Amino acid sequence: MGSLHYSFLVFLAILVSSANAQNGLHLPVRKDPKTLQHYTTFQMGSNRADINTVIDLGAEHLWFACDDYTSNSYSPIPCDSSKCELAKGIGCFGCSRTEPRPGCTNDTCASTNSNPFEEFLSGQGFYEDTLYTKDNVRVPQFIFSCSTNDYLRGLASGTIGMLGLARTQISLHKQVTGKLNLPDKFSLCLPSSGLGKLSIGDVSSSSKPDISPLLKFTTLIINPNSTSPVYTVGDASVEYFIDVKSIRVNGETLSVKDSYFSLDKDGNGGTKISTIQNYTALHPSIYKPFTRAFVKAASDMKIKSVAAVGPFRACFSSSSISKTSAVPTIDLVLPGTDVYWRINGANSMVQIDQKTTCLGFVEGKSRPKPAVAFPTTSIIIGTHQLEENLMVFDLVSSQLHFTSSLLANGKSCSRL
Repeated sequence: MGSLHYSFLVFLAILVSSANAQNGLHLPVRKDPKTLQHYTTFQMGSNRADINTVIDLGAEHLWFACDDYTSNSYSPIPCDSSKCELAKGIGCFGCSRTEPRPGCTNDTCASTNSNPFEEFLSGQGFYEDTLYTKDNVRVPQFIFSCSTNDYLRGLASGTIGMLGLARTQISLHKQVTGKLNLPDKFSLCLPSSGLGKLSIGDVSSSSKPDISPLLKFTTLIINPNSTSPVYTVGDASVEYFIDVKSIRVNGETLSVKDSYFSLDKDGNGGTKISTIQNYTALHPSIYKPFTRAFVKAASDMKIKSVAAVGPFRACFSSSSISKTSAVPTIDLVLPGTDVYWRINGANSMVQIDQKTTCLGFVEGKSRPKPAVAFPTTSIIIGTHQLEENLMVFDLVSSQLHFTSSLLANGKSCSRL
């Protein structure tokens, strides 16, 4: 009788998991107040251990520190296997310990893990285990990579790795949609406070009657040259680029050469979306006229300039700004008729203290000399500008659907 009861409970759990899976996978998103990084939480392995990882749109796969990770259901990905090829493994990883454990097995497909906050790489092995969510969605044989606690420098406190959402075969969305037979789509809403949301497969929040009128869309383009820390010559970038044509400040278009916005044959230029860049970075030839235009427009609105506070170049007296929305508007102009991504209010300004508020954009890198192979992006849209904006990455149709600030419309990421 007990055995029958147990079997029924297992069957019921499978039914619940399958029903939930049809609705996609949903994860909470939180913001770390110290690093300003956005992270999420899920469970892994037979013990369903909580794993907190920083969200990275540009990372190729999930990696986390396995020093304290135990699971009876994990298994290493063998060298020279089809799964190793899928993961783009770089040979074999071995370990001298006599007791195999996650992160320490011989003849394992070797990985390269990137920590973008410290700008160094670590290599261990690829493994697979079951990934779970709090609402009981189960993703079996999920491929991930192990690292060590020593590799976590720069990450938000309490996080132990990076969750990759790039255009790769073993990114979170690709594995989840493939295993759960869902369209390859995901939505992301980064909170300024409270909870945000990462949804895979089911992006129905974007089609709600109160949200859909706010959405615009543009084409996701592919940079033909890799922007990853490790790549093979000829690889295309796995990051998400959009075709910003120009920038307007309070309706006035900046006088900047078109070549600074477009991608050249070496992969330089263009605009990408980043969840690890705190503030939008602009190429110097864009940043300088941009800040000048903003300061002038602010002056016309009787907003008083004050001494700059690094890393920002344009700062203002908080007392001269009546409210956060009463600042010049910024539009990233995209292809099409009247298509633009508006940035204003809380997304454009950063409160330094009670007296000072700064324009929350920073100067990016100059383009490299011809002898340098690694390309430089002209505009990297950072998280401060993305917060409280809903983004839907539709990789079936290669489109990005996006809103401007939800807060400006009486909504927020926490209420999606």
